[in-house]
Amino acid sequence: MSFFNDTYNRFAGKKVQRIEAISDGVFAVALTLLVLDIKVPPTAGIKTEAELVAAFCALTPKLLTYFLSFMTLGIFWTGQTAQYNFIEKSDRDLNWIALFFLLVVSLLPFTTAFLGEHFNFHFSVGLYWLNIFLLGLMLYIHWNYAYKNGYVTVPEAERSAINKAVRMRIITAQCMYAAAALLCFVSNYLSIFIIIAIQLNYAFVFFRRWNKTSVHP
Repeated sequence: MSFFNDTYNRFAGKKVQRIEAISDGVFAVALTLLVLDIKVPPTAGIKTEAELVAAFCALTPKLLTYFLSFMTLGIFWTGQTAQYNFIEKSDRDLNWIALFFLLVVSLLPFTTAFLGEHFNFHFSVGLYWLNIFLLGLMLYIHWNYAYKNGYVTVPEAERSAINKAVRMRIITAQCMYAAAALLCFVSNYLSIFIIIAIQLNYAFVFFRRWNKTSVHP
């Protein structure tokens, strides 16, 4: 039995393109599902412009969490894509790590809806932060496994710098997300706005860094 398992493991999960394809599909579905939680206010009971404006303003938590989660998925899709720019080989274990990462990705529409529905509770912010933490953890494990097993193809002169940049980007971001999540004990709105600010900063800093160095952090 061990012989057959070893033989199977030698050829299973070799095509990186397969996991990239399913990753794009899962991210696309998750991004689409986010908006489905935003419902148009019912017309019943709305008689004036002021009442309509008030009904729209009541959607603020859901609109805010939608934008937050769209940014979250964009950040982690970019992070995974950056890794696969250097990962040219794979195996069965790396595929399963990637699939567990996608499992956490697919949970984000739920934690987003939960946060939007219970915006004033600290637990909902904590649950959302846990989702972000697991995304970062799985992405870190994914890179660590690929790097240590020789699946990363990088010029030797840049190998150490790229490895450090990928790891530190994830670690630093997660520390900042945790600090922002703790601000919910001051204000949930403040906590969410800070997380969004972190994401916007990372997105634009990443873009500038890519242009200057051609290295994905």
